[in-house]
Amino acid sequence: MHQLGHHFLLTPDTFVRAPLPGMRHATAIVHAAPAIGAKFCQYTAEFEAGGSLGDASGERFLFVVEGEVSVVAGRKTRQLAVNGYAFLPAGMKHEVQSSGVARAVVIEKTFIPLKGEKPPQPVFGNERDIAPQALMGDRDLEVRSMIPSDFSYDLAVNTMTFQPGATLPIVEIHVMEHGLLMLDGGGIYRLGDRWYPVSAGDFIWMAPYCPQWFGALGKTPARYLIYKDWNRHPLG
Repeated sequence: MHQLGHHFLLTPDTFVRAPLPGMRHATAIVHAAPAIGAKFCQYTAEFEAGGSLGDASGERFLFVVEGEVSVVAGRKTRQLAVNGYAFLPAGMKHEVQSSGVARAVVIEKTFIPLKGEKPPQPVFGNERDIAPQALMGDRDLEVRSMIPSDFSYDLAVNTMTFQPGATLPIVEIHVMEHGLLMLDGGGIYRLGDRWYPVSAGDFIWMAPYCPQWFGALGKTPARYLIYKDWNRHPLG
């Protein structure tokens, strides 16, 4: 692990697995939590056959990276294959199950309601079905947004896909914090005044105002899943 107060990088050789309350035939790799100053929790859930998650500790976002999971909410069951995702609002009763071996990224946070806005609705889909948007006109850098942009939602979760050699156009410095999981490929990430080689499986946490920049290296595209808090005033 590389850590400098306002960011850290976790590589798979450092991952520690432990079940969370309510999990059955599953375990968790907790990447980010309030213990580090984060205002959200992000973990990778690893399912055995017949595995399931416990109750959510707030609103929950789920992204499948291996195998298949089902989300049971009310009378409906949704099957999520690789790159499938679900957003479950806080208080929505649901179960997340797997009939076989599977892995999923799970992001949970306390929902911040906004006066005058309707409560958020559940969202289901597959990242590959989302039309990509070129970041600042650069077609070598595609963004796919999985959470609606309206003010009912207080978070954003996107994938960003970089063609080899593509880079972020600026060093970003902003009030939002990030949780980032590398899904494919690799490159160089600048965090603060440090430069880190990153590859698929690595996790990065970035605190607010952490300078950040990424450039893709290698012969295949680099892709990562990135969370940020969104749509709320900094004063709460």
